[in-house]
Amino acid sequence: MAVMSSLVVPYATYLRVYEPLAAFPEPERTHWYRYAARKAAPTSQDELLRALAGLAGTPPTAAPAHESGDAFVADVDGVTCVCPWRTRLRSWLALDELVEELPKPVLEAALPEVVREQALADHARWRVDNPDARPWIRSAVWTVPMRWFVLFSDEEREYETGARTLLRYRTPMVQARRRVARGLKSLRDAVGQAPLVEGLVDVGKWLEEFHPRSLVELDYGGLVHVLPKEHLAEDRSAAEVAEGIAALAAGDEERAGRAYQRLTDRWGVVRERQFAS
Repeated sequence: MAVMSSLVVPYATYLRVYEPLAAFPEPERTHWYRYAARKAAPTSQDELLRALAGLAGTPPTAAPAHESGDAFVADVDGVTCVCPWRTRLRSWLALDELVEELPKPVLEAALPEVVREQALADHARWRVDNPDARPWIRSAVWTVPMRWFVLFSDEEREYETGARTLLRYRTPMVQARRRVARGLKSLRDAVGQAPLVEGLVDVGKWLEEFHPRSLVELDYGGLVHVLPKEHLAEDRSAAEVAEGIAALAAGDEERAGRAYQRLTDRWGVVRERQFAS
């Protein structure tokens, strides 16, 4: 994602949806069928490197001129599923967020105003013909939003070390939606309309846009390269979020508070590394 990559590479995390080929209309379905048949699909690192290539130009590129034809590929019980990059769309969406969040001098240094205005105008024109478009990938910087963990269980955690360090969760779409619904009920009963509730509602609406037989993935992405291995090995954030929600549902505020404290302590360490860099 071009804009985000210019500022935070490589410390981003991702929430992805992989849809079965049957979910795509023709001719896109045939494109992804042929794409998935290749021996080797690109990686998230490949996407970041391509984005950086655009940002190295003069002037920098806020969003690609054309949409990416690449995707991540996964085999789900013998069914081929793809997660399109949609790099151009995600760059536009990231630019919208940066305009609202970053101080103007910082924003101007990364992307001059003329570049931003051109990208925003391109997005507005494109949106007229694509009002329902949505990305298959969401990203966050230097953290995993707590609401993302609601979608997964500790049993779905995958942690690998060695030549390639990886920490991720994967779950069927039906499970993710069920956990969102249960989590929302418990949280609303306990705390009403809180930021976590609003964020979870947003994630739930996003998931409803996809095929019910999709795969949902939470990937720690670049954080695995900056956090100590012992930190990653001990990270059971999904279990702690589930414990906290279950405690709230049972009216056990003390147990919920302990789970929340473990989460805030762990992710506080990550935030400290962000500012130390």
